[in-house]
Amino acid sequence: MENNDNWDYPNFNFRYVSYNELFDELESNSRADMGSNQITLQDYGPQPYVVNIDEATKQNNNFRTALWTGSHLQVTLMSIKVGDDIGLEIHPNIDQFIRIEDGQGSVRMGKSRDNLDFQAKASDGFAIMIPAGTWHNVINTGNKPLKVYSIYAPPQHPHGVVQVTKAAE
Repeated sequence: MENNDNWDYPNFNFRYVSYNELFDELESNSRADMGSNQITLQDYGPQPYVVNIDEATKQNNNFRTALWTGSHLQVTLMSIKVGDDIGLEIHPNIDQFIRIEDGQGSVRMGKSRDNLDFQAKASDGFAIMIPAGTWHNVINTGNKPLKVYSIYAPPQHPHGVVQVTKAAE
């Protein structure tokens, strides 16, 4: 593959890298160690990062752990105790995506905190899309911790946040 000299890159730190060379770099520098199945849970943003999100989510035992924070997007891992919930909240200017990797829960959403007229059950493999300005909560209705990851656009929490328990916020 040839370098395209017609492109104008405003970032002087940019360099042309072949796909194979880039993949090798990602493998050695930015990919969680898949051999041990033990992933170091920390905020890797805004650097390029590749991870088995299913394994990372299931491994997380904190209420919230930031896994990647960039300028326009954030990925957090959550572990919700049996009978507990994420907490009724609203993000006026932030769309949110939640995916359940393990466990089961009840999803409630609505235009006001007193009228959560949208309700659904969700479990392993389900995705929940929450539009900005929507009150929402996810309640663990199962018999084991509810393991989810959440994507915020733009980021909602400080870079590197680790919240061991819900009460810590």
